[in-house]
Amino acid sequence: MKITRIFDILERYQALYPEQQVALAGKPDKEWRKYSLQEYVDNVTALSYAMIESGIAPGDKVAIIANNRPEWNMLDMAIMRIGAITVPIYPTLTEADYLYILGHCEAKMLILEGAEIMGKIEHIMSELPGLKHIYTFIDRKKFPFFQQLIDLGKSKQHPEELEKRKAQVQTSDCATIIYTSGTTGTPKGVMLSHSNIVNQLFSLERIPKKWSKTALSFLPLCHAYERCLVFLYQYLGMSVYYVQNLGTIAENIKEVKPTMMTTVPRMLEKIYDKIYTSSNNLPPLKKKLFRWAVSLATKYKIQDHERTFWYNLKHKIADKLIFSKIRKNIGGNFDIVVSGAASIQPRLASFFSAIGMPVFEGYGLTETSPVIAVSCREKNGRDAGTVGFSLSGVEIKIAASGELCCRGHNVMLGYYKDEELTRSVIDSEGWFHTGDLARVNEKGQVFITGRLKNIFKTSFGKYINPQLIEEKFAESPFIENIVVVGEGEKFAAALISPDFNFLQTWCVKHEIPYTTPQELVKNPDIMKRFAREIAKYNAFFGDTEQIKRYELIPDEWSQLTEILTPTLKVKRRLVRERYKENIQKLFA
Repeated sequence: MKITRIFDILERYQALYPEQQVALAGKPDKEWRKYSLQEYVDNVTALSYAMIESGIAPGDKVAIIANNRPEWNMLDMAIMRIGAITVPIYPTLTEADYLYILGHCEAKMLILEGAEIMGKIEHIMSELPGLKHIYTFIDRKKFPFFQQLIDLGKSKQHPEELEKRKAQVQTSDCATIIYTSGTTGTPKGVMLSHSNIVNQLFSLERIPKKWSKTALSFLPLCHAYERCLVFLYQYLGMSVYYVQNLGTIAENIKEVKPTMMTTVPRMLEKIYDKIYTSSNNLPPLKKKLFRWAVSLATKYKIQDHERTFWYNLKHKIADKLIFSKIRKNIGGNFDIVVSGAASIQPRLASFFSAIGMPVFEGYGLTETSPVIAVSCREKNGRDAGTVGFSLSGVEIKIAASGELCCRGHNVMLGYYKDEELTRSVIDSEGWFHTGDLARVNEKGQVFITGRLKNIFKTSFGKYINPQLIEEKFAESPFIENIVVVGEGEKFAAALISPDFNFLQTWCVKHEIPYTTPQELVKNPDIMKRFAREIAKYNAFFGDTEQIKRYELIPDEWSQLTEILTPTLKVKRRLVRERYKENIQKLFA
């Protein structure tokens, strides 16, 4: 059944997968709240009627500020069904960000989650005269709430108007405006059409196997990456379960036993580190066997034809003795784990594929709907260190500067209210300039090698790609995040955010008092250990790329401190601003 608009997914779902008992599920308390496909569709219809009754017209903007939950999808589908435009907004932003985005997109309706966000919106309401309707997801005694919106739609039905609206929506119409996470300054409103996203589904539908029917979601739906994949899950008739929070991912995986999920490299690194350190207290012989199996897994060749008979024999033994137990502890039954938002270290892609969690890496930007290239099941379509082939219908080329450019059905309509900015990234021939450095090998595999604007030149005229250095150093279990600096200086230096959870374990083992982060980063024993770690990873680089000086940062780098984006990428600009004095001392 062919679809042309995003909301056509629901009719396709009903026609092709009527046996699916759970369409969406969330866990607001102790029990899972599961929605059947019929409940999902009925609620979407009621919400569509309610928005029509509330005066939401085609082209109007309806904003959602919430964490992942089934009601998010219901609202999204309802908004698009009536010809309106969904504006997803991260629930971790500042009051100033909310004021800018809601004002810039001229949102007419807002549905929000949480008392803290409600407080922020109350402070700025008077400055948003165009915002006519505000709803909360649960009754917070200040605004009407989600169930009342459902009830309004059930009591004030507009079936003829809804069918008329749906018929008028064209595949080329704007479906959503997604504001970028702000790593580069003021958020930009990326306009994506129904066609942009529908074509993504056509390109991606063959990647999961047909038996894969249960998806787990924890990355934010506000991000184009997760939202597109959740559309794909529904397109393929899969149940979508939303985790309670980031702290319950492991528990939720064991409960749900998903066959597919998306993640980011940092999350895989944390899982790997936890698996590795779990062997610390094993008896010597078992510990040696465990570490042998882990080392074997990091050397796993993803392409079947590249593994030798001898390797496969050792892998079979390791799987029986070690990997099967790891899988059982993790609790998954994975067909695919899709990693995106940043480059994954090849050893991690190999490790997880070896233990039975096949990692498929994707690459793209919000402006490209979002996928440009992704691993696939074709020969050479999936390999450690590469993001696979470009999507069908998407052309790619490498500019003279090394920048990856793409052209095709995935390129955005443009930036909302900013034609000049749009022209700066989409040239006259339709090529979108990603700002990322890449290469394509003779097999057609795409390798992302860094960010064009992040490359800097030392005072000796040597160019340094900080991303390559950071990715290597991030292999260390001692390092949570690292930012390499040195523009115009004599050498490269770094600010390092230690992994304090790992450091606590290390301190216990070495009988070092674990005090506060501020004291730990000045502890002589810890400083000596980090010096050895820096020397170890410096050995992988030439003299001009090595980290000559560094500082351990005791502050938490997280979304709460605004240093990390919702997909756990470091906001380099903010780090340089916030730690300006620290950086100056490194080069003093």
